[in-house]
Amino acid sequence: MEHAGCVVTEVTGTSDESVEEAIRNGVGRAGQSLEWFEVTGVRSTVLASTERFQVDLRVGVRMAA
Repeated sequence: MEHAGCVVTEVTGTSDESVEEAIRNGVGRAGQSLEWFEVTGVRSTVLASTERFQVDLRVGVRMAA
């Protein structure tokens, strides 16, 4: 199946484990039609003894023709 192009949107992935897992979680939200992604921001919060990683992604998702 051909595709007509991409829709570009922003997604934030989160993880209690690592930045890499936060990226995987964010990319996973785009599903099978993911064409590309770009990391636009990384941050971490610390609440008590728990770290939480957040990664902002710009993603291109294929549009069906």
